Amino acid sequence: MAAGRESVETDPADTGSLAHFRIPGERACLSFAEHGVRASVVRLAPTVHGPGDIGFVPMMVQAARTAGFSGYVGDGVNRWPAVHRADAAVLFRLALEHAPTGSALHGVAENLTLKSIAEKIAEKLALPVRSLGPEEAVAHFGSPFFATAYATDAPASGRLTRDLLDWSPRHPTLLQDLDEGDYFDAPTGATADRWA
Repeated sequence: MAAGRESVETDPADTGSLAHFRIPGERACLSFAEHGVRASVVRLAPTVHGPGDIGFVPMMVQAARTAGFSGYVGDGVNRWPAVHRADAAVLFRLALEHAPTGSALHGVAENLTLKSIAEKIAEKLALPVRSLGPEEAVAHFGSPFFATAYATDAPASGRLTRDLLDWSPRHPTLLQDLDEGDYFDAPTGATADRWA
């Protein structure tokens, strides 16, 4: 997903993006089309949320618990794509059943600002929320990679995917999931071990 502008399904894989590590797999998959395989790729949003999530959002929750505040980088208006895992599962099924050979699909239900996510985390944990500079973000989120990821404006569209496959995300949005899901239960198991 390209930084600073809304990426669309027809964009080539971006070698300069934080998700550049996905490119070899995408290219390998699509290369099978040359051999008669109806291959397609699904580019998932950075946040695939829902029960059991162990990704970026639980890491933000753990960082807030540890620091005593919920943080975002800069003004926090950078956009972050998200999709509920149940909607992503439906998309994979539709892709297997109906996607044209060689198509790139976007598993994106919404784009939120990082500030809105940090504010919801602060609300749920009854903590203050604050803006972080680049160096503070590295300390808060634990690495330059994560600080850069949380500072990147990388909106993405799933309109072409929705139109092509008649995919319509129906499950909770990320903010609804933060309100109603298990993100604030005491950290246990894989989530606690991974982000401790």
